Amino acid sequence: MSSPDPQVRATRNPSTPVTGRGPVVAVTGAASGVGDLLTRRLVASDEIGRVIAVDERRGDVPEAHWHVLDVRDPAIAEKFRGADVVVHLALDLDLETDSAARTAYNVRGTQTVLTAAAAAGVHRVVLCTSAMVYGALSDNDVPLSEDAELRATAEATGVGDLLEIERLSRRAPRAHPGLNVTVARPAVLIGGTDTALTRYFESPRLLVVAGSRPTWQFCHVEDLVSALEYAALEKVDGEFAVGCDGWLEQEEVEELSGIRRMELPSAVALGAAARLHRIGLTPSPAGDLAYTMHPWVVSVGRLHDAGWRPQWTNEEVLAALLEEVQGRHTVAGRRLGRKDATAAAGAAGATVALLGTAALVRRARKRRGL
Repeated sequence: MSSPDPQVRATRNPSTPVTGRGPVVAVTGAASGVGDLLTRRLVASDEIGRVIAVDERRGDVPEAHWHVLDVRDPAIAEKFRGADVVVHLALDLDLETDSAARTAYNVRGTQTVLTAAAAAGVHRVVLCTSAMVYGALSDNDVPLSEDAELRATAEATGVGDLLEIERLSRRAPRAHPGLNVTVARPAVLIGGTDTALTRYFESPRLLVVAGSRPTWQFCHVEDLVSALEYAALEKVDGEFAVGCDGWLEQEEVEELSGIRRMELPSAVALGAAARLHRIGLTPSPAGDLAYTMHPWVVSVGRLHDAGWRPQWTNEEVLAALLEEVQGRHTVAGRRLGRKDATAAAGAAGATVALLGTAALVRRARKRRGL
């Protein structure tokens, strides 16, 4: 997963034993990001027997038992021996990663982990995708049921990988009888993450597509980690969403953030976003824009039924995000340095110019039959 702020940590009680009578949990991607935070939380828990940490480098949690290797290495099966549960968090969702390399790592890694877990006698694997797999569509219910059809397409950053991981999660129990697969689907993840959706709030104006109905539901990384611990302890299973209760309308986001909107027609915004990505000016494909246009908030009923409650509200997470991105300058999804941002003499104007230029080029080519 993307790397959350290393300052967000679970605190270990020195009197808590490293081993106990609870389950043995293996965590992949344990040296950084969500995996690091979960590993710290698990070694601090008296409900966990032992923590096996797997990553391509050794992390700085000495209480865990470390194995250094790539999750695509079949030898990982031996490292899982003795584990009751595997929480697989070794995913690359970086905006700047080559898409083919990202897919090769994410999909092959998940396939290997599922097969290795079954071979090692692990009875549960916990995967983490995103509520983005439901898709952002104008006719979505608000909120969506956790059982809603996954209607996303592969047009947004990393979503194709997440959909394939979802398919693998459903096939694995049939291929490996006795293996239980649990899937966590967080809303917009905040807390040291860098995504197209967090960069949306680094812009001097919030782009709003005319006629759209944006709604915002956040998930703080601390809440995701606590939900993953619930899954590791088998307090919740199946496919479940993670996020704050309720949601914010676009107008509320603008009022709370103090950032004004910049409204553009749908044809201009979508066409220009595609063009800018195609020529390499932005890291985000046009599909990312849908998640700022249409609702995709979800119910967190399964976690609620299990007794879990988020510790953060949407308003609090938005405030934390705004504090985190303060001083960053993003134009059309591309980060600018302070000097470049100053030279732009108003990034909002630059954004409009970029979008408008791309749209005009597109129309001219159509007229010429190109």
